[in-house]
Amino acid sequence: MPTAPRILAFAGSARKDSWNKKLVAIAAEGARVAGAEVTLLDLRDFPMPLYDGDEESAQGMPAHAQALRELMLSHQGLLIASPEYNGSIAPLLKNVIDWVSRPLAGQSGPSPYSGKVATLMSASPGGFGGLRGLVHVRAILGNLGVIVLPEQLAIGSAHEAFAADGSMSSDKQQAAVAELGAGQARLLAKLHGLTLSTECSERRHDPSRLK
Repeated sequence: MPTAPRILAFAGSARKDSWNKKLVAIAAEGARVAGAEVTLLDLRDFPMPLYDGDEESAQGMPAHAQALRELMLSHQGLLIASPEYNGSIAPLLKNVIDWVSRPLAGQSGPSPYSGKVATLMSASPGGFGGLRGLVHVRAILGNLGVIVLPEQLAIGSAHEAFAADGSMSSDKQQAAVAELGAGQARLLAKLHGLTLSTECSERRHDPSRLK
């Protein structure tokens, strides 16, 4: 029996009041309203050391990396909001991508990424809104076999773009961000022969399950 498409949503930032966390939450809600099953997670709940091949050989893949790998394997789509650090990808996000891309239990390294559909977005206090960093995120994910959709948003002057409740100050921007999620939900339904549901909910990943 057809099920709704499953989308994993997260920001490449651990900061409590991250603009990118607020941004991806809006896109996630757009996907949920469109009928997708959405899991919204916080990378703060998945701490892992800087990737080190010697540590991997000695200790194996960290438990949090394994948990995140399993989550990626069980979802067809990714909504990612990435901060820009010095014109490039955020180090937290790059480290997560690197750990999750390691082979595990007979599975190839890129298997959590291969064939996934990703939508990118960013928010930054600068005028370009993190756009330069998204170029690098797009290239990295593409090299891992992810289908990165051309539709993306980069929100500049992020310190002014969000209201106190986490929504966008501009109704037009709010609608555009929500449509990123909704558009991915519709595409995944078509690609995988799935059904968009009116009863889907947004799930926030429970970090206590990792303890």
